[in-house]
Formats: sequence, structure tokens, C-alpha cells
Amino acid sequence: MIPFKISILDRYLIKELILPFGFGMGLFTSLGLAVGILFDLVRKITESGLPIDLAIRILSLKMPEFIVLAFPMSMLLATLMAYSRLSSDSELIALRSFGINIYRLIVPAIFLSLLVTGMAFTFNNFVAPAANYEASQILNRALSDGLPNVRKSNIIYPEYQDVKQSDGTTKNILTRLFYAEEFDGVQMKGLTILDRSQTGINQVITAESASWNIKDNVWDFNRGTAYLIAPDGSFRNVIRFDRQKLSLPQAALDLAKTNLDYNEMNLVQALEYKKVLELSGDPDKVRKLEVRIQEKIALPCVCLIFAVLGCAIGLRPQNTGKATSFGICVLVVFFYYLFGFITSSLGIGGFLSPFWSAWLPNFVGLTGGVLLLIGNE
Repeated sequence: MIPFKISILDRYLIKELILPFGFGMGLFTSLGLAVGILFDLVRKITESGLPIDLAIRILSLKMPEFIVLAFPMSMLLATLMAYSRLSSDSELIALRSFGINIYRLIVPAIFLSLLVTGMAFTFNNFVAPAANYEASQILNRALSDGLPNVRKSNIIYPEYQDVKQSDGTTKNILTRLFYAEEFDGVQMKGLTILDRSQTGINQVITAESASWNIKDNVWDFNRGTAYLIAPDGSFRNVIRFDRQKLSLPQAALDLAKTNLDYNEMNLVQALEYKKVLELSGDPDKVRKLEVRIQEKIALPCVCLIFAVLGCAIGLRPQNTGKATSFGICVLVVFFYYLFGFITSSLGIGGFLSPFWSAWLPNFVGLTGGVLLLIGNE
């Protein structure tokens, strides 16, 4: 078996890529931290009394989030600077005179971009969400005088169902509305439930507290009242109870326990949360989460797209310096993420599917890079 060996050309090109890539990672991560979190932490230190040691810890925990954003930008800067230098120093002309085509020249950049894509996926879907959650917990505890942030208030969980109308059409209507004033991590408190799930029977249930009975898969309601309402709006019956088991969905509890922002969810948690939201029948929230899930997968692939774009632009005959390469990098990043913001908004608004809202910028960028490469032949 012949061992795999990297050619001298590949080693040379990878060496040309590594240095600007490392420079870009340091530069873009630092800029992101400064603009995205550092100024806000300084304000909290001076105005809210946030301890400096906790501020430094929060800053370090927020770093993976900005490292994810720096990966694709650094890949673009590295390919632009490396191949622009080779082009301006006529090294590309010399290499092509030996019969080496441009597609062979970009193989090291594509290989490096695939490695960076894998690292970006790991950071974006597992490292950064956990670090963001830990940072938010530290900040909340620090600003609430050390009290644990375990309470959640005003839990509202609506359930919808498609109901067939008299004219044969179906209509999505509210069948159950679950409201709790507070969730302390164990019990719901101050509950009011409007139940219209049974035809011809409407009921309103109020209770001081309720907890989920794992053994029986039901809710244990404490010290409450159930009002049965006739179709004409009059009371049928009023039932008061000290303790009552009610067979209601567990989804409201799952919703209360899921107290994470989109940036604090990894891919697995986001998919699980999507199941909970689907039970609520709220299409707007489901669609927004679906867009965010697709973006979690699509964002790391931008490293590959930017590598192709950087190679295509850098290989063009030109006399480009480092400053020009950096300027081109900033322009490409700006317009790319502006386009991504627009498509994301269209996806959340329902004008684009979640898949296309997240992946359309990638497909457009890849198409543009390939066409530029073909033009360089």
C-alpha cells in the first residue's frame, strides 16, 4: 500500500493560506467581540456593578459565537490574499506554463475550507450554544444578586386544531389555551385553562398550582375550580376540588422548561423544541424555528462558498495588494450577509421556504464563484 503524500505544490499553497487565515481569525474574532459584547459588558460594569472577573468569563464564553462568524470571513481573506499574491508576482503564470490548470491550483484551498467547515459546524451547533447559555446564566445571576434564574412567568400555550365546517371546508381554530402565572421549575402556579377540545362542552379550569405526574402521565391540579359552560354561554356546573387529576398535554411543561434563546440551542435541542411548537399549532413560531435550524446547517458551508469566491477573484490577472484584498473581503462579506438577512426575513415572513431562505445565498455565491473560475480558464 502506497502511503498518501502531499505534493510540494500543495504544501506551498497551504502554507500561503494558513498565515492569512490565522490573521483573519484573530482580526475578525476580536472585532466581533468588541462590537458585539465588549462595549455592553463595559456598560454593565460601570452602570450595574458587574464584577470584572465575571465580565472576563462572560467575554471568553461568548468567544465561540464570534469564532463561528470569523471562520468563513477568514477563509475568504486567506484565499483572496494568497492567490492574489501569486497572481501579482506572476507565480500563477509560471505554474500554468507547466500545464497546471486553475482547478488543480485551488485543490488545497478547497481541502482547507472543508476542514474549516467541519470545525465551524462543530462550534456553531455544539460549542457556541452551550457557551452562550452559560454566559447568559452567569450574567443573569450576577445582575440578580446571585439568585438562581430558575423561574419563568406568564407561560402561554395555545393548541389549535383543524375543524371541518358545515360547508365542507376546514378551519384552524383554538381548542385549548393554557396559561400559568409562574413556573418555579417544579410546579405551575396561578393556572387558567380554557378547554374547547370536546364538541358541545366548554370548560374553564382555574387552580392555585399544578404539577406533572410522571407515573400516570396526567396533571395533578391543586385547589381549583372547574366551570362547565353550555354552548349558549350559560354555566352548566361548577366543581370545586382540592386535588384533581386532569389528562392534558405535557407540551405546556416542555415549553416552560425550554427557556433557551435560538443562539443557546444546539441542533438537537432545536429539533426537539420544534416538536413542542408543532403541538401548539403556532405556524409563525414553527416557521421561524425551521429557518433557524436550516441556518445552523447552512452557515458552516459558507466557508466552502467563500473559499471558491476567494480563489476565483484572486486568480484573476491583477496587481492586488493586501489592503485591496482586505477591502474586497469586506465588500463580499457585507453584501453576502445583507442578502442572507433579506432571505432570512423572507423565510420568517413565509415568502420563502425555510430551506431556500437559508440556502439561497449559498447557492448564489457558489454559482458566482464557479462562473468566475470558468472565466479564468
